[in-house]
Amino acid sequence: MKLDRFINRPVLSTVISILIVILGFIGLATLPITQYPDIAPPTVSVRAAYTGANAQTVLNSVIAPLEDQINGVENMMYMTSNASNSGSADISIYFKQGTDPDMAAVNVQNRVSMAQGLLPAEVTKVGVTTQKRQTSMLMIFSLYDEKDQYNIEFIENYANINLIPEVKCVTGVGDANVMGVDYSMRIWLKPDVMAQYKLIPNDVVAALGEQNIEAAPRTAGRTRAPDLPVHPALQGTSATGKRVREHRYQSP
Repeated sequence: MKLDRFINRPVLSTVISILIVILGFIGLATLPITQYPDIAPPTVSVRAAYTGANAQTVLNSVIAPLEDQINGVENMMYMTSNASNSGSADISIYFKQGTDPDMAAVNVQNRVSMAQGLLPAEVTKVGVTTQKRQTSMLMIFSLYDEKDQYNIEFIENYANINLIPEVKCVTGVGDANVMGVDYSMRIWLKPDVMAQYKLIPNDVVAALGEQNIEAAPRTAGRTRAPDLPVHPALQGTSATGKRVREHRYQSP
């Protein structure tokens, strides 16, 4: 077909142009359009913390039981895991494109629940977190001290308290974390001294737990509020400890 035919026959060119425009409107009305299409596969993250354990202990005691139960979850492609010497464990499960992230998170949570009995008590006490997320980072920003007055632990703690909650409230942000070192304390025990006092590590942990408490302060030097008369028909609980119930009457 010669190209000059469309020039010599303007009616044919007009009909073809109108047909292309009509097909374009039909496609615009029927084809799905997404402003931000899902390019990366849906991902579910499982996080746990084993306080005081090194990377090898976390790998054997936490990640291995979780991977055994999570392996084979519906629509899963593959998963990766990471353990650190700070006691943190992170497992990322990647699913096939088009999988519902909410259902994937529910299926993974069910598998994690099956592994709860195989995890150490310290891990289950803190809890295992399961959430849907993307592994790629959208933005990274640095926080530093220009006058060099504070150490990295103070800056990390400041970011966790003041910045991270505000960033998580931004619309569209799924998760935010600080890649730093948090305040912590590690205690090394002497086996020979513990044997002399007939102690085991659990005794030391229990003693630390008894001392590491926060008690709610009370008001000192305040007299007790007088008991107010209450109608017998009223029930419930008031600020003075009496059982009252609020009655609302409607005028006739």
